[in-house]
Amino acid sequence: MNNLLLKQQLADFFQEDLGYGDKTSDAIFENEEAEAVYMTKQAGVFCGEKVILAAYELFSKNIRVTLFKRDGEQIEVGEVIAKVTGPVIDLLSSERVILNLIQRLSAIATKTNEAVREVEGTGVQICDTRKTTPGLRMLEKYAVQCGGGKNHRYGLDDAILIKDNHIAQVGSVSKAVEKVRGVIGHMTKIEVEIETFEQLKEAIAANPDVIMLDNCSSDQAKVWCREIPAHITVEISGGLTLKQLRDYADTGVHVISMGALTHSAQSLDISLDILVKEGVSHV
Repeated sequence: MNNLLLKQQLADFFQEDLGYGDKTSDAIFENEEAEAVYMTKQAGVFCGEKVILAAYELFSKNIRVTLFKRDGEQIEVGEVIAKVTGPVIDLLSSERVILNLIQRLSAIATKTNEAVREVEGTGVQICDTRKTTPGLRMLEKYAVQCGGGKNHRYGLDDAILIKDNHIAQVGSVSKAVEKVRGVIGHMTKIEVEIETFEQLKEAIAANPDVIMLDNCSSDQAKVWCREIPAHITVEISGGLTLKQLRDYADTGVHVISMGALTHSAQSLDISLDILVKEGVSHV
């Protein structure tokens, strides 16, 4: 993860939330010190260590952080992830941005981990896509890693991925591959997305690095994988659910890519609780 970019993004997120200041906390408090804990209300895989550390370092030099969980570790209901101590105004003014991020990232890590466990022992890799939240791609793809998954392209400049619309416009798989081979360097991989058996045969003849089977059944994928030479990586994608993963992992594919890891993850329930003598105050 790019720590400089992370701090730049956090600064923007804090500015969006704070505006000219926290009117409520500024009106109620002065320089009081407080302790607070990040508490899990839902089991899963934690992703937020780097966010918490960078956010408090950026927000206030007066906040002290003690971490009890690291990125990628399992968390259970009622566990304390971290304790923070410092001016109560700073703790309250910064909490929503941090919570929003670590809840979302932990959800992605958890969903990814569930998918990885479904294909355990098959050698198949679970991979993300570019279906990420604008502005959060670096963080969301990092969360996929924390859940045990792998990253697909980070952006359009990462690799060649010839999709259905490219093929439709240029006329054929072979023409598209020929065109890109004429301009790319030796370090750039070529992937071709196919939807029919005719396209598959054409893609095999064009000899790309990766062939993606898009929106096909597991039975169909098993037949098509037998046709693909061993030196070509086979990826499958297109609306796959957790329940389907084992069937697809047994078809002969090497990679299963899932947009749902990032676009459909529901935030994990984590709270920031101010500790007081009488008990715990939920923020």
